[in-house]
Amino acid sequence: MVVFKEILEFMKRLPIQKALTDQHKAFKSHIAHFWKNAKYDEVNDVINSSVSIDGEDKEIIITEQLVREVLEFPDAENSLTGFPERMVKGCMLRMGYNGPLNKANYLKACFMKPYKFFIHSVIHALSHGKGGYDVMEDYQMCMVTALVLNKKYNFLRIVFHYMKDNITSGSKSWVYPRFVQMMLDHAYPNLVKDEQNDLMVLHHMDNKTLIRLSKYTKNWLELKKTEFFGFIKSDKYEDPNPVNHLKWRNDAEMKEKNAIDELTKLEDFYETRNDWYTKEENEKKKRGGKRTPTLKVQTEVGSSSQPQKKRKKKAVETMLVDEPEEDETEANVEEDHERLSPETDQLMRDIDDTLESMKSASQRVVDDEEKSLSGSEDDIDAQVERWISENYDPRERERESNKRKERGVRVTMMMKLMFHLKMFKLLPHHLQEVERNLHRENVS
Repeated sequence: MVVFKEILEFMKRLPIQKALTDQHKAFKSHIAHFWKNAKYDEVNDVINSSVSIDGEDKEIIITEQLVREVLEFPDAENSLTGFPERMVKGCMLRMGYNGPLNKANYLKACFMKPYKFFIHSVIHALSHGKGGYDVMEDYQMCMVTALVLNKKYNFLRIVFHYMKDNITSGSKSWVYPRFVQMMLDHAYPNLVKDEQNDLMVLHHMDNKTLIRLSKYTKNWLELKKTEFFGFIKSDKYEDPNPVNHLKWRNDAEMKEKNAIDELTKLEDFYETRNDWYTKEENEKKKRGGKRTPTLKVQTEVGSSSQPQKKRKKKAVETMLVDEPEEDETEANVEEDHERLSPETDQLMRDIDDTLESMKSASQRVVDDEEKSLSGSEDDIDAQVERWISENYDPRERERESNKRKERGVRVTMMMKLMFHLKMFKLLPHHLQEVERNLHRENVS
């Protein structure tokens, strides 16, 4: 199709051509056997597994070097796996992205047709998940940015990381079946393959894919065509910021009109919690103290899709700031006034006790309710959900809410009463005058 012609010419120049386009056949028995027996050797940083040949298991060792060799990744050892999030999203805006800026992941439907096709190709070929080809995750957005701006990027480390994670997380699903079969065939070229009964169905890009990607829905309308840029436009394009990776345009491109629009939209930018981005901290003021801006580079700590139990806890940064000292001395004014009568003093104690008991009871009710609501929605199965929909009366919840509000009002009134009584306690010489005034008003 004509609309994809220019983007296809660009994709033919990409350094990861083999990983994107090689339609290597995969076989279910080989992939299942590999992942079933796969173990990660943390000491040597390799994956050990086996392949069945004539009923006998043969060892295969997967290293980063093997991945690089088989998939022909051009990565250098020091290539990054993450860029600053603001730069990445600036590049997305330059590509015409028309969705929410601060979403963690971006929908490919928010791009024009050629970019939809390119993004789909990257997700389809390099994603570690099954399906979910409509959404770019953090590391995939970094990949797209690297390819468009001709940046160096460590593709092999991403692939190897998620192969390791598939083992250490206990999942052992059939991730990267095409890549795994390519490595098995590289190590053992004469593997027996039954294309009639054992061939794994892999969906490759074809004309039907192009037709599907050229369509938009009523929720995501077709975007106007934007001018191609970067490595798409010219094979001589150079990385605009190869050291700090803070710019998605070079100096000449920053003078273009669209650059102002991108910077305006980025005024609302804030960092998400995704882990494949380089974290950049700006100078902030905190209670009169200043933080020194730092740059934290995270190269391989995981992704938003990484299982939570495998995530490493980030070290808490302790900040020493100059804070104003607070004078916590309280004047004990009660000792400077006359004592109340025993009856009045007993009344004050009764009010205090009543107020404390009411506050404790109210807090227990709130705590019990919070505990009852703290369970995860994911733990409620279909049967429980159906029971709730059939038996739960939302009006009952509203009544309970009103009761709690009424209790809160009563507590507030009691506190006000106590405050006024305390004030009378501090000013006992006015009590008799107040009583006389009240008596006169009643008489009159």
